[in-house]
Amino acid sequence: MPDLTNLKTSCHDTKNVASHDKMRKPEWLKIKKGEMRDIIEVEKMLSANQLHTVCREANCPNRMECYGNKTATFLIMGPNCTRGCRFCNVTKEAPLCLDSEEPARVAQAVVELGLKHAVVTSVTRDDLADGGASHFVAVIRAIREASPGTSVEVLIPDLRGNWDALEVIMTERPDILNHNVETIERLYPEIRPEAVYTRSLELLKRAKAMQPDILTKSGLMLGLGETEEEVLKLLSDLRAHEVDLVTIGQYLPPSAEHYPVKEYVHPEVFELLSKKGMAMGFQDVSSGPLVRSSYNAGKVYDQIQDQGRA
Repeated sequence: MPDLTNLKTSCHDTKNVASHDKMRKPEWLKIKKGEMRDIIEVEKMLSANQLHTVCREANCPNRMECYGNKTATFLIMGPNCTRGCRFCNVTKEAPLCLDSEEPARVAQAVVELGLKHAVVTSVTRDDLADGGASHFVAVIRAIREASPGTSVEVLIPDLRGNWDALEVIMTERPDILNHNVETIERLYPEIRPEAVYTRSLELLKRAKAMQPDILTKSGLMLGLGETEEEVLKLLSDLRAHEVDLVTIGQYLPPSAEHYPVKEYVHPEVFELLSKKGMAMGFQDVSSGPLVRSSYNAGKVYDQIQDQGRA
């Protein structure tokens, strides 16, 4: 196993390849697929309930596997985002009016899927005064009423730094509060021009201060041109802001129009980053090429709960 001395020396560098959408992906990026019967069943149920999932809207590579396992990550407040992050496949069109019936439909889907751990995220809604915080609360309440034994993880936008809106969500006490930093600070102007690295870190720290016993979580992607030192600094920043859980995955551009992948990071590098992250004091670092924010989120939550009981 190579030392983690430089991410670029441990990766398949693709920065000089013009047609990145036509590149052959390495063997370790082959996608698992679930049972077609279960996939069709989940698709029908989501359609019947008029629900969106980040699995489909963001073109997640694990969608077929997760649907095959009868799980999904709910995308609330419509499919249209008010921001233009260059890595994201979510539609950048005029946002829709909030649907007051959506929380009940999400809860019904949780029941139909038999989810023990529900993950709820949203597009960024800078057009809303509270960034959608009250809608998150309505969804959490609906899930808990319909399925009291289900834990709820929310993956929220940065709310434009509206800490009163954050407190509205934290007062509802989701089991996990997730907010992704996505990438290193240097790349924010190029990849996330409407986001602020320090604001994301502050959100995570404030969330922990508001409800110290609630798990906080964040995620990042590799393969965007970052260096080892920058990744380790990002992890150190997250830990300094009292984040408990981290996910690290490979960036895969949804299309040729999106930000190009610069390198395919070898699985051994992900493993070494996980070890280094755990040594920093995180409760869990899920790190691998196909890891995403909500991938196997329920298993991680159960493991943390089991460790706490032990």
